Amino acid sequence: MRISSPFNRRTLIGLLAVGASPVFAQFRVEVSGVGLTQLPIAVAEFRGEAQAPQKIGAIVRADLDRSGMFRAVDAAGLVADENTRPDLANWRQKGADAMVTGSVSPLADGRFDVRLRLWDMVRGQDLGGQSYTVSKADLRLSAHRISDFVYEKLTGEKGIFSTRIAYVTKAGQRYNLWVADSDGEGAQSALASAEPIISPAWSPSGAQLAYVSFESRKPVIYSHDVATGKRRLLANFRGSNSAPAWSPDGKQLVATLSRDGGSQIYALSLTGGDPKRLTQSSSIDTEPAYSPDGRYVYFVSDRGGAPQIYRMSPAGGNPERVTFTGSYNISPAVSPDGRWLAYVSRVGGAFKLHVMEIAGGTATAITDTSADESPSFAPNSRLIVYATQQQGKEALMTTTLDGKIKARLSGISGDIREPDWGPFQR
Repeated sequence: MRISSPFNRRTLIGLLAVGASPVFAQFRVEVSGVGLTQLPIAVAEFRGEAQAPQKIGAIVRADLDRSGMFRAVDAAGLVADENTRPDLANWRQKGADAMVTGSVSPLADGRFDVRLRLWDMVRGQDLGGQSYTVSKADLRLSAHRISDFVYEKLTGEKGIFSTRIAYVTKAGQRYNLWVADSDGEGAQSALASAEPIISPAWSPSGAQLAYVSFESRKPVIYSHDVATGKRRLLANFRGSNSAPAWSPDGKQLVATLSRDGGSQIYALSLTGGDPKRLTQSSSIDTEPAYSPDGRYVYFVSDRGGAPQIYRMSPAGGNPERVTFTGSYNISPAVSPDGRWLAYVSRVGGAFKLHVMEIAGGTATAITDTSADESPSFAPNSRLIVYATQQQGKEALMTTTLDGKIKARLSGISGDIREPDWGPFQR
């Protein structure tokens, strides 16, 4: 969500209910829905995981379930390591097309040896394996890497389980910017503040997060080095500075500034200099987002009388309207493959996540909730993370593009919002 815009479904006061304490670092994953075409896969309990700090097999199963590409075949009671050859006929009878086996072994230096093997049960083939030597703290990451290996071997596409998400929480009067695994677990605080933090945005390299802070009693844009915690002031011009979005090459940002009066889109070079104004309207222009090829900047404007999504050249110029279905469309996000546009549309008073194929212009509502916001694509373009409300509580959700498989990443209590999905690690 971008605070610069009055189009957002929350008022400013509602928006400022965002931040956290360590209690939010753990999430409960609830997967619902059934996809039309899913590969049936069995994931055995890894040998040694019962004594390990992390249940590797369970993490892999949850990753694959959440992806929407796989259907779990019950492997309860089966403990199998990378050297175990499964009874192919038996598991084929149970409906499994593939199986994952492996082991977790403690080493003398305190680290762990994690191994896996992937089996094609249909062809009776060993599809290969991987091994990782990791610290206790990186056991979950090794499980996500196993999921990535399995996903890529069986789909031909790169997995996103070892990528990260950023999100914002609020507990009491404390605001917190978190960086977490793609399933919401393993969260680490990047920034805590008594003032609101909003609009986190990953750089293309995954090394930086841009965000908006209110510690100066007005919206100011910073960048945060994820590895070192160092931050840099990017925009503190007169008026509001908000809604940062990185260019695909990471050399500049676009943002919404009100330095010249109304809210307009500007380009900000990371090497400094005066911002370049890209929109020249008397309307409110906000929520900019680059297309992955750098050809367009998408944004929201009420220049036609109500909020709609437009796009323009990164150099500015005459924008073209993109959304024509619905009278109130905000929060554009373009998929990394450039094919899809996710956005939030107000439908009968409800705010619902929509997905539109850009080439054809056909849009579809993919949620049954009524307070959706802040969509962000996974780097393989297959999933979307977004914020919403369920049973009156803030929650983060992931969904497949057809809306058939959703996973709720819900905190124990408090507000959780403003998600942004990071890139593949470089």
